[in-house]
Amino acid sequence: MALPIRTAAIVATTLLVELFATSRTLSATERPAVAIDVAEITIADVRAALEKGSYSAEQLTQAFLNRIAAYDPYYNSIISLNPNALADARRIDARRGAGESLGPLAGVAVVIKDSIDIAGMATTNGWAVTAAAAGGFDLIPERDAPVVAKLRAADAIILGKANLSALSRSSTSANTSWRGPVFNAVNRDIAPGGSSAGTATAIGASFAVVGLGEETGGSIQNPAGAQSVVAVKPTFALIPNIGMQPSNLELQDVVGPFARTVTDVAILLDAISGYTVEDPKTVASFGNRPARGYAAGLTDKALRGARIGLYGPGWSDRALSPETQKLFDAAVAELRAQGATIVRDPFAGSGFAALRTSGPPNSRAVYFYDWEAYLQRLGPNAVVNTLSEYRALPTVVGLKTAPHLNEAGDLFGPGGLRAPSPDDAAAIAQLENPTIPPDLSANFAYREKYLAAFRSVMKAHNLDAMVFPQAPEEYPGVFAGQRMSQTAAGMNTPNLPGVVVPAGKYASGTPFAIMFVGDLWAEGALLNFAYDYEQATHHRIVPKLVTEPYPVPKEIPPER
Repeated sequence: MALPIRTAAIVATTLLVELFATSRTLSATERPAVAIDVAEITIADVRAALEKGSYSAEQLTQAFLNRIAAYDPYYNSIISLNPNALADARRIDARRGAGESLGPLAGVAVVIKDSIDIAGMATTNGWAVTAAAAGGFDLIPERDAPVVAKLRAADAIILGKANLSALSRSSTSANTSWRGPVFNAVNRDIAPGGSSAGTATAIGASFAVVGLGEETGGSIQNPAGAQSVVAVKPTFALIPNIGMQPSNLELQDVVGPFARTVTDVAILLDAISGYTVEDPKTVASFGNRPARGYAAGLTDKALRGARIGLYGPGWSDRALSPETQKLFDAAVAELRAQGATIVRDPFAGSGFAALRTSGPPNSRAVYFYDWEAYLQRLGPNAVVNTLSEYRALPTVVGLKTAPHLNEAGDLFGPGGLRAPSPDDAAAIAQLENPTIPPDLSANFAYREKYLAAFRSVMKAHNLDAMVFPQAPEEYPGVFAGQRMSQTAAGMNTPNLPGVVVPAGKYASGTPFAIMFVGDLWAEGALLNFAYDYEQATHHRIVPKLVTEPYPVPKEIPPER
């Protein structure tokens, strides 16, 4: 029987306390405690303190665990803690003491969205059916996802996995998670953004230095905008996406970095991007990354002389709310003050908006293919290894869905893993043999046409980037049942990159953010524009965390 959402939240708090207690037992040999204020700490701060010997990596890791134990029961951003975190930190300390060379993230605490595999830890993806703690079955991978392997190679300390909406299906909240709702670090009344809600909350609340999220269509940019943090939605294939529960791994799903500063998000991007043999798609990144790295080239003069196009009806007919327009106008004035040349609505008259809303051809077949490949990668000891076994799990477990999952987007509903309609021959064939690569030629042709249309406008106006208000209106309440939207919807189809950066706040205190969007592989330029803007404005809202339970309603309205 599925746990009610309120009960799930209580279970979540209990599990977190138990996991924290376990982590304390691992630290029996730690040095005498030192007071470490981890709030707003940066990668540069960590590097300097560890090199100076102000504290050890183990002590710093313990300080983050202490902060999580003190505050996360009231924010619910962490779905599971890594029981090896302190042991990993001790190994970093031992290697430092031995004079070994360490990676660029040595001792840096990271949280990872719980749709991404970490060897030995359950990947629940927020769904009760694949969470033993909620009465389901744990899916425990035998191998790290390649992006996690890159973090380990950089000597990062993986603190744990971040909470998210069930099956990554909400762009607004994590109210459907078996672990209970995630709350916004800035203000718990505001939706945290989804589906990478827990990652954004954990970074905004300083439960880690940096984190990883994932996006198919808004799941990085929405939580970053809603919680006044910085994030990168990268070009597809810049970062490996194998070893992640899929929505569209072959065409669209991307892993992306979260941080509180542009510098830190650039450093993390340096560590996790680039080719890996496990994900052949990443060969496309060859020659498309800055030779010196994303962080090394940051400058606060990048906007000087840059030509920046603005969101308008030519991109989408979705109007901005009056207050959003006012905030966006203020941000545009700040861009001008930094020397940017502004081009209003460059897509007007291009026909781009109509092309954008027509959408790509149905690609359900790739969903079956991606899931079969993901499940096989879990290893022979996993509970399931095939799509047919996975589709049977809800019946085996006796759980149909997590609360409200049908309304939020059921994995087995339209567009998901349910049986195809009788007239969908391609999907029927794919479901019968999901190991055969699907024919995606029509979908790919649409994406090429879309990208060509985007590039035509950018070239005609000699634009260096587009700038969007990240959302068209103030973010909704956490339990309002209202879905969050993003103005740059459609950038995912041609796999365009974007960088979200805080840009102020509404009269209510709700965060406001802008996003720089550019052509494929433009992350370096976009990060520079975001850095210049960040250094000139310093709009990040530093949250004031609370330690009292939030009144969760007995019935949480579904998002519509």
